[in-house]
Amino acid sequence: MESVDLPILDGAPVDGNLMMIGNMGSGMAEDDAVEIERISHHVDDMIAKVDELEQRVNEVEQFYLTLSKKQPNNSKGSSVVKEKDEEKHISSIKKQQQDATRREAASAKRMQELMRQFATILRQITQHKWAWPFMEPVDVEGLGLHDYYEVIDKPMDFSTIRNQMEAKDGSGYKNVREICTDVRLVFKNAMTYNDERSDVHVMAKTLLAKFEEKWLQLLPKVIEEETRLKEEEAEAQRDMQLAQEAANAKMARDISSELCEVDMHLEELREMVVQKCRKMSTEEKRKLGAGLSQLSPEDLNKALEIIAQKNPSFQATAEEVDLDMDAQSESTLWRLKFFVREALEGSGKSSVSRGGNDNSNSKRKKEICDALAKTAKKRSKKLSS
Repeated sequence: MESVDLPILDGAPVDGNLMMIGNMGSGMAEDDAVEIERISHHVDDMIAKVDELEQRVNEVEQFYLTLSKKQPNNSKGSSVVKEKDEEKHISSIKKQQQDATRREAASAKRMQELMRQFATILRQITQHKWAWPFMEPVDVEGLGLHDYYEVIDKPMDFSTIRNQMEAKDGSGYKNVREICTDVRLVFKNAMTYNDERSDVHVMAKTLLAKFEEKWLQLLPKVIEEETRLKEEEAEAQRDMQLAQEAANAKMARDISSELCEVDMHLEELREMVVQKCRKMSTEEKRKLGAGLSQLSPEDLNKALEIIAQKNPSFQATAEEVDLDMDAQSESTLWRLKFFVREALEGSGKSSVSRGGNDNSNSKRKKEICDALAKTAKKRSKKLSS
C-alpha cells in the first residue's frame, strides 16, 4: 500500500503517511477541530484495515511459497483451480477433514482384522512344544548370563509381544509389520546368543522357519492394505491441497477487492481534506512549476499522471504538454506539491550519475519549462489587454 500525500489544512501540514492530522493552530474554530478529529478516526480505521490486509497477504504469500517448494519443477502440472470450482473446493475442506476421520477409522478397523489373523499365527507358534524358552523374558541373573546385555541390544519375548498387542493406552502396535518384526527378534536373539549346536538355537531356528511360512500366507493381505492406505492418503492430500488452493485464491481476490475499497476511501478522504484546504498562492504555483522542471523523466511522468487523473483531456504522454497551473484543481496542485517535494528530496539523497539518461532528462525538462513559459506568456497577454 503506497503512502498518500495529503494537502495542507488551513496552512498546517498533513502527514503524508496518514498517521495523523494535527498542529492546526490555536485560532481554529471548534467545528474545524471536530472535523479534524473525524478525519483522524477515518485514518485510524484505514490503517487498521491495511494492517489486516497485509497480514492476510502474508498468509497467502506464505502458502504459495510453501506450495512452490513442494512442487519446484511441476508448475505446468500443478493443480489449477478454476474460479467456478472454488466454492466447491472451499466448502469441501470440512468434508475432507470428516472423510479423513472416517477413512482412518475404516483403515484402523481393517488393520485390527489383520492383527486378529496374525494373532492366530502367533498362537499356533506359541503352542508349539519348543516355544516354552521364549514365552517370558530371559532370566539373565538366574541363569548367570552376565554378558547377555552386551550381546543382545533389544531383548524380546512372547509375553511382551502379547502385552503390546493388548495395550489400550495407545502405546501398542500400530500395524502387523511391527508385531512381525518383534516375533523375528525373539528367535534371532536366541540364535545370536546361543551356539548353533545348542538346543535353544535349534528350537529358535525351527520355530522361525515355521513362522516365516505362515507369515508368507498373510503377507499379500498386508501389502494390499498398505497399498490401499497409501493411495487413500495421496488422494486425500491432493483433495486437501485443491481445497486450500481454492481458499487462498478466493482470499487473494477478496483482498484485491478490499484494497480497491481502501483506495476509494482514501480518495474520499483526500477530497474531504481538500475541501478544508486554503488556495495555493501564485508564488507557490511558480515554485511548483520550477520544481516540476527539476524532476527525473520517471518522476516527471508520474507527476503528469497526477494531473491527468483529474483532467481526462490532459495528454500526459504527449510529446508536447501545455501546463496551466491556474487551470488545475486545488487537490491536484497540493498532490503535485507534495509529490515534487518528496521526489526531489529522494533524488537529492541518492544523487548518482545517470549517464545516458541525462539527455532524456534535459529534453523533458526543456519541454516542461517551455510549456510553463508559454502558459505564463499567454496569461501576461490577457492581463495586459
